[in-house]
Amino acid sequence: MTKKIAWITDTAAQLDESFIHKYNVHILPLSVVFGDSTFRETVDLTQEEFYDKLRVTKVPPKTSQPAIGEMVALYEKLQKEGYDSAIALHVSSGLSGTFESSQTAAKMTDFKVYPIDSKIGSYPMIKMIEIGNELLEKGQDVADVFTAIKKITENSKLSFIPANLNQLHKSGRVSGTQAFLSNLLNIKVVITFENGKPVMKEKVRANKRAKKHVTALLQSDMETGFVPEVAVINCNNTKDAESWKNELLQEFPKLKVQVVSLSVCVGVHAGEGTTGLSWVKY
Repeated sequence: MTKKIAWITDTAAQLDESFIHKYNVHILPLSVVFGDSTFRETVDLTQEEFYDKLRVTKVPPKTSQPAIGEMVALYEKLQKEGYDSAIALHVSSGLSGTFESSQTAAKMTDFKVYPIDSKIGSYPMIKMIEIGNELLEKGQDVADVFTAIKKITENSKLSFIPANLNQLHKSGRVSGTQAFLSNLLNIKVVITFENGKPVMKEKVRANKRAKKHVTALLQSDMETGFVPEVAVINCNNTKDAESWKNELLQEFPKLKVQVVSLSVCVGVHAGEGTTGLSWVKY
């Protein structure tokens, strides 16, 4: 008898409505806090509304994870609906406490939940759910699917280039002097995920050189493994993302390229205008 498995994730994955419907994914919204007001991503606040607020706010916004009570309620609801268990895939524990909360919430019910730390966000989370579903449809046990997805987390890549360091300064990630000099000298920083945490890996003059560095990382993985698809990620910068997409298609004609918006919770720290690349190496 086929078991009924639920999929749970958070808004860091930025799933579109067709994907959510196709795989029947249950979404736990991350939140953005502006002063005394808290907004749930995709529920109370659209991307456009977030960036409108970000441009005019005098107090830097903060991010907030879903409440444990909200997770427990979802798990109990799924159990009542006849699900045997759930796979809960969450944004990197290096960015948020959502994964840890999921583990805690799972212990508070008698519903079997398999929490997974994606060690990343955005596009790779989409692929993890897609591949996980394919494995379940082939009859693999949920525990084996859980193990397979955890392996994918080790080969998921994401590097991005903030348009400037202003928002990173406001969120306390870089000093005022660093932000000032970066803007003055047009220095671009490349931030890459390593072991689930964003690390500043490269500082170069001009955005063109920064993009070349990130593209070189992609090409290296294409030469040492199989990378069929890449996402051009962005924080409210579709124009530049589409331009980068076209450049990639010219350089790598067989590569599938899509443009993906980053969670507004990334925008809180990286800032509007950020672009980057994300892929999974097989």
